[in-house]
Amino acid sequence: MKILWLTWKDHKHPGAGGAEVVSRQLTERLAADGHEVTLLTCGYADAPSQETIHGVHIVRIGSNRYLHPMQACAYYLTRLRNKFDIVIEEVNAAPYFSVLFGKKSKRFLFYHHLEREVWLHEARPPISYLGYYFLEPVATKILGKANVPLITISQSTKDDMAQWGFDPKQTHVISEGIELEPLPTLKGIPKFERPTVLSLGAMRAMKRTLDQVKAFEVAKQKIPDLQMKLAGDSSGEYGKQVLDYIEHSKYKNSIEYLGRVSKEQKLELMQRSHLIGVTSVKEGWGLIVTEAASQGTPSVAYNVHGLRDSIRNDETGIITEPNPHALADGIVKLLKDNSYYDRLRQAAWQWSKQITFDQSYKDLKSAIGIA
Repeated sequence: MKILWLTWKDHKHPGAGGAEVVSRQLTERLAADGHEVTLLTCGYADAPSQETIHGVHIVRIGSNRYLHPMQACAYYLTRLRNKFDIVIEEVNAAPYFSVLFGKKSKRFLFYHHLEREVWLHEARPPISYLGYYFLEPVATKILGKANVPLITISQSTKDDMAQWGFDPKQTHVISEGIELEPLPTLKGIPKFERPTVLSLGAMRAMKRTLDQVKAFEVAKQKIPDLQMKLAGDSSGEYGKQVLDYIEHSKYKNSIEYLGRVSKEQKLELMQRSHLIGVTSVKEGWGLIVTEAASQGTPSVAYNVHGLRDSIRNDETGIITEPNPHALADGIVKLLKDNSYYDRLRQAAWQWSKQITFDQSYKDLKSAIGIA
C-alpha cells in the first residue's frame, strides 16, 4: 500500500512532543511491514526538505506554523492527490483539508484532541479568540461534512468529536503506547527520602505548571517535609513566570528546578519521585502519566479530556477538579495513606504494561483496513 500521512511536526522537530512519538511509531511500523509511507510535514531551521528515516519518506513544506497548512495543502493538491491508496490527515489545530479531495484514496482523519481551550492559553488575543470561537469550530464542522472515518486515542476525544458531527460508528479509538520499558519489578526501587512531587515537561501555559507549584505550596502545609522537583524547558515567557514565582515562594528551598534533563535523568526522576502532577488544559491521552506509571509512580491530575482516560480515578491515580487546592488535596490523600499509595502504585504499573505501540499499531491496521 502507498500511504500518505499529513502532520505538522515530525519527530525531529524542535517542538515535537507526545503526538510525534505516536506518528513516528506507527509510520515506521507501516514501513517495516512493506508499505510505502510518505510523511508530509512542516520544515524547521536546518531541516532538509526531504529525507528518509527508517523507511519513512519525509517531505517538509514551509517552516511557518501559520502558513504551512496552506502551503502543504497546495503541495498535496498539485503533486500528491490521488497518488496514494490511503491518506491519513493528523489534525493539530490547523487542518489541511486533504480529506475533501483525492477521493480515489481511502481517507482518514486522526485527532489526538480538539485544541479549543488550548487556543486561549497558548495564543494571544485576538488570535486566541479567533481560534477558539471561529477558526477551529468552522474547520471542524467542514471536516465533519467530509464523512470520512476518524481515528483517535481516547474516549474523551471520541465523545468530543461526536458533538461536532463525527459519527461515533465511524470513529476508531486506538490504544496509546509508550517507548519506555516498564520496570520488571517495583521491589527494591528506592524513592527519595523526602516525599517528592514531580513536575515533568516543558513549561507551557496549556500545561499549567504554575498550578502544580501552587498545589505543592498548599500540600506542604499538611506534609512539612514535602519537596518538589521540576524538570523541563523554561525558556518561554510562561516558563520565566513560573521560575519567578518559585523564587518568591516561601517554600523555594523545597523546590528544585533541574532544567531540561536527559532520558536517563528522566527515568531516575520518575522512578524515585512519589507522584507526578499533571495539570494540562486538555490532552489526547497524557503520555507522561503512563510513562511515570511504568516506572512505579502514580499521578495526581486534573479532570480534563485525556487525563481522565489515562488515569482510572482511585485505582491507578487520582483525578481532581482543575484547581490547585483540589490538586493539593489529591497529593495529601495519596501520600498520607501508605497502603492506599502502594495499591495505586501497583495498579498503575500493571496497567502501563498494556499500553503498547504494538497494540496501537494493531488497532490502526484494523481501523484503516490493512493486514
